[in-house]
Amino acid sequence: MTDAALAFSRDLAVPDGDHAALLAACQPGVALCTIVGIEGSFSRRLGAQLAVLPDGSTIGSLADGCLESQLASDARDSSEPVIKRYGSGSPLIDFRLPCGGGLDILVDPAPDRAACRKAASLLDRRKPVILPLPDNSGLTQRHYIPALKIAAIGESPELDALAAIGSAAGIDIAIQTELTALPDLDRWSAIILLFHDHDRERDILAQAVKGDAFYIGAQGGETARNARIMQLLADGVSEEKIARIRGPIGSVPGCRTPTALALSILSEVVGHYEGLKSHR
Repeated sequence: MTDAALAFSRDLAVPDGDHAALLAACQPGVALCTIVGIEGSFSRRLGAQLAVLPDGSTIGSLADGCLESQLASDARDSSEPVIKRYGSGSPLIDFRLPCGGGLDILVDPAPDRAACRKAASLLDRRKPVILPLPDNSGLTQRHYIPALKIAAIGESPELDALAAIGSAAGIDIAIQTELTALPDLDRWSAIILLFHDHDRERDILAQAVKGDAFYIGAQGGETARNARIMQLLADGVSEEKIARIRGPIGSVPGCRTPTALALSILSEVVGHYEGLKSHR
């Protein structure tokens, strides 16, 4: 990222992917490329973005290195927003996408910097935001939601594995072994409890189900789950709120190692988070 972009971002959370492209586009000289049409199958979704810096380097990812290089060249040669076709149906006969499909990409050499800055600032404050796109783009606006945030509370080896894998994946995970107060979790956040002593979950879960977190999960099998339900009912927690608690947790049943369980949990949480996106 340029020095100017770094200066703008020093008080903001450093994002990944489309958020990083948006943040880079706040700076003069940076082009913003947005997928506005997809023909056939493709590995990215409608609205995926990439920023092209003045030196030709890119932030974000739309496909493979070949497409990024082509976009950098096209952004340099464009003086106004333009829709470019890549892959199937493109006039660029020497360039094809590996998937065999076609993409329409809005190449905007000078996106609305003020709108980009406002959007980046709102995302940093954990607010969803809509960025208007040029009238000729076909896709009139780009929706963003705040980055995934996870609060993980526990004392087990699984907690260490979750922290390590989450850090490698660039996921914001707040690790706590002793809970003095439940973190303030919005509807783009998840809370995961990794206790072998399930009595320690009781008060935490009673607080968590009152909040907005989109995912609440607690470690343990069916026996632990049933005991948890009975205890929370006895404490006066409604069946509707208890139903928000996932358990057993993870996308892969029967994990027997901390690393496997951590991977299983993160894949399930990320899957639910992706479902929150509007795909526009």
